[in-house]
Amino acid sequence: MPFATAHTVSLHGALGHLIDVQTDVSPGQVGTTLVGRPDASLNEARDRCRMAIINSHLDWPSTRRITILLSPADLLKRGTHFDLAIAVSVVSAARLVPPASLDRTAFIGELTLDGGLRSVAGVLPMVLAAAERGITRVFVPEPQAREAAMVPGMTVLGMRSLGQVVAELRGEEVPEAPPVAPMSGSRLLSWRGQERMEEVDLADLLGMTDARFAIEVAAAGGHHLLLSGPKGSGKTSIAERIPGILPDLTPMESLELTAIHSLAGALEPGDGMLVRPPFSAPHHDASKASVIGGGTGQVRPGEISRAHCGVLFLDEFPLFRADLIEALRQPMESGDVVIARQEESVTLPARGMVVLACNPCPCGDYAPAAAHNHCTCTETQRRHYRRKFTGPIVDRIDIVRHVVPLRPHDQRDRFAVRETSTEVRARVAAARDRQQSRYAETSWRLNGHVPGPVLSAEWPLTKGGQRMVDDLVYDGKLSRRGAVRVHRLAWTVADLRGVARPGEDETDVALRLRTGEPLLLSTLEARTG
Repeated sequence: MPFATAHTVSLHGALGHLIDVQTDVSPGQVGTTLVGRPDASLNEARDRCRMAIINSHLDWPSTRRITILLSPADLLKRGTHFDLAIAVSVVSAARLVPPASLDRTAFIGELTLDGGLRSVAGVLPMVLAAAERGITRVFVPEPQAREAAMVPGMTVLGMRSLGQVVAELRGEEVPEAPPVAPMSGSRLLSWRGQERMEEVDLADLLGMTDARFAIEVAAAGGHHLLLSGPKGSGKTSIAERIPGILPDLTPMESLELTAIHSLAGALEPGDGMLVRPPFSAPHHDASKASVIGGGTGQVRPGEISRAHCGVLFLDEFPLFRADLIEALRQPMESGDVVIARQEESVTLPARGMVVLACNPCPCGDYAPAAAHNHCTCTETQRRHYRRKFTGPIVDRIDIVRHVVPLRPHDQRDRFAVRETSTEVRARVAAARDRQQSRYAETSWRLNGHVPGPVLSAEWPLTKGGQRMVDDLVYDGKLSRRGAVRVHRLAWTVADLRGVARPGEDETDVALRLRTGEPLLLSTLEARTG
């Protein structure tokens, strides 16, 4: 009986399933049946593949009954990347390609009616999933061969057409074919957004020593940060410089982030592995699906996942929609986004730093202690504005800093150091190296990731430091969640200082960072020398 099996991958969020595309060509009522829970776009693959095979000068078994099964049949399949595997399975079942040539081989790509290949989103996570399941060779559209080759040990063949794929499987000379068209979602214009981010440096900012120390601690331990202050005080400027003090991604982090961008369709054909931490700053009018993830049809990663291992900056976050702010609870706590729907549940990584910035009021001029208060907001407007940064979201923030505008004489302040981002990045990298050594046998990477019970059991504070935290919890000035965050911060301060274990001094600094109290001059002097 003419029968053949080709392989491809179905993605459910960042999780990939190896799919067997089984084709049977047998006598019976003429027709093509596609089974195995395909969606609408996948059902249309029958017509696309039939015309692609015919226009590639190959024989479509038009006088036979063709049954195509996408196995396992209980998984919902969606997307056009199944086309190539379906077409190869059909021509192999028709004995136009040796079935043995399909062993341990996966096929990924969309087909046009003339047999050409088109690029698809998510090639890297698909190839990663295929490699984990014993696949050693993969056929992909030519522009995405470089992306697929990021997976170690995988033999990648970049092809332009179905005719080229069939010739390669037959062991024949590969014919010429027109170049593969870019993805429909590729950028048509190149903006300077990322280039501008690479040009900013901490040395550009004067003063703000307190805030500089705060972002250094946040970067070293992967802590969430809240910056408050009147408009023009420099909140956005200092937040934009956080990626510059983060060290390069580790090989594992780089592969994770690149796979997420591939899944989101944001990886261009010529892009290589992403090695620098990302920075994402969505507008306050952004939808919940665009930031958290989701969308119609296939679930796409949101900005918080695309900022994995980097920074998600929400400027003027009280202006964001309430449902979006509430949805940040889970990823800020666990580092994952779980999107549950009627038929599927998708988990996406989101272990980056969340940086929030806000004004004291909607107009940004409220200053009750100042001699001249220019605020035009009513008390009701101010209360409604502040409501969003007094709830559970802010309780998940590790560091709170109030940024004040730079006064003229601050430019001559002896603490107004002008360290470069490179100098600070070296200290952050050294602190992260200490954390990597401490958590080498665990699944955690940074202090900001370690659960509270594990910290208390394996890496406790000194008795004096723990007493300071317990007293504030007993007095109701610090929640239990806040105590865990102080514990994490104390370890990060110790790592920056090269101390083997955080004591009372490190715990005091951590408490000030958590509660928003100003740092002592001795702390800043010790840092700046």
